[in-house]
Amino acid sequence: MIIVVCRRLCILKGIYPHEPKHKKKVNKGSTAPRTFYLMKDIRFLLHEPIVGKFREYKIFVRKLRKAYAKSEWTGVARLKDNKPVYKLDHIIKERYPTFIDALRDIDDALSMGFMFSTFARTGKCHVQTIQLCRRLTVFLSIKGIYYQAEVLGQVITWLVPYQFAHDHPTDVDYRVMATFTEMYTTLMGFINFRLYHSLNLVYPPKLDTKAELTLKAEDDDDYALDSESYMEEDVEQMEAREKERMEQEAQKKLFEGLKFFLNREVPRESLAFILRCFGAQVSWDKSLCIGGAYDVTDESITHHVVDRPDMDKQYINRYYIQPQWVYDSINAKLCLPVEDYFIGVTLPPHLSPFVEEKDGDYALSVKVTPGKVKTEDRARLEQEQQAEEKRLAIMMMKKKDKYLYDKIMFGKKRKANKLTAKRKAHDDASKPDKKKKAKKQ
Repeated sequence: MIIVVCRRLCILKGIYPHEPKHKKKVNKGSTAPRTFYLMKDIRFLLHEPIVGKFREYKIFVRKLRKAYAKSEWTGVARLKDNKPVYKLDHIIKERYPTFIDALRDIDDALSMGFMFSTFARTGKCHVQTIQLCRRLTVFLSIKGIYYQAEVLGQVITWLVPYQFAHDHPTDVDYRVMATFTEMYTTLMGFINFRLYHSLNLVYPPKLDTKAELTLKAEDDDDYALDSESYMEEDVEQMEAREKERMEQEAQKKLFEGLKFFLNREVPRESLAFILRCFGAQVSWDKSLCIGGAYDVTDESITHHVVDRPDMDKQYINRYYIQPQWVYDSINAKLCLPVEDYFIGVTLPPHLSPFVEEKDGDYALSVKVTPGKVKTEDRARLEQEQQAEEKRLAIMMMKKKDKYLYDKIMFGKKRKANKLTAKRKAHDDASKPDKKKKAKKQ
């Protein structure tokens, strides 16, 4: 078994490298960087059925290269038709025995899938992998957009990169990333299948607008009893869960009744995804992408999302807001005032919703109002300025001058300490005389 196949198997089976206690001794005196695995883990890989599939695929690639070199096109077509195929279903079932275990590990799967969906079609990544990630498939940051959802009591957070053109770095091993992506796409397929069937839906979904799919007519309590995350709870916990459920239901209808139109310069996929999740109707220019339900001239549009300093033509019956209003409203769980997000207005700080607020921290729902004029002490400011100038002057001294200055300051401090000690000794010696005089009086 070659090292590439062994590393790929270790990734798929969840076998991690081991750091020995005496690394130099294990490496036979060499200091070269190496990756070490336990012998029992490698022996465990030898019994994996997928190893035979990898060997068949290796033979297939060798035969295909020979056929291409000899220009045997009929042989190339025959080999492609009989290409060996393998599945990772048994590995996913082995690594994740329950559905909750799979949900807990889907964060990295979603982030990796969305990252591969943004890659360009180059030789570094397989086109089939990129297309698969795009099919399977809040907080704004420099890295991208963070999403967070709760599925069966499990909080899932994933990162979606921005739709920018980027070059592939040369120091990244894309084969390792492709192996992880291969496993993660299979995992997401299992999870989507389970979630769709829990709602009595067909997976993969059929793109048929005429088909009407019905949901299960079950209460939320029955669904909780059937799920694997159900636990016996007392009355107080049940009341807290019911209150939380009511808040979530109200949050799902945050943008219900609102009609949005997305301008061409805003992140369309992200805004359309989150706005529809919270009950809004969304559309965009039909020339930009298919799926636009109504045009910009529709008079029933309530909010027009724009990310430019000005608009030539504006309608008086709608709000022209910047995209941050949508994200901040979702994080605040209420529709914030639109005046702070108009076109050309300086936006308020966009804070992370994943950080718990403490007393004294800034909250999105709190507005900063102008305060009273505070009088300043001119004398104190001058003293602070002089002290700062002195500190900077000391920092800019040469090494020889700094050494001389430190000696001078040390002598002054020692002289001052001696005077202080003499004064204290004099006061201690004069205390008994003062007490005697006070008694005589």
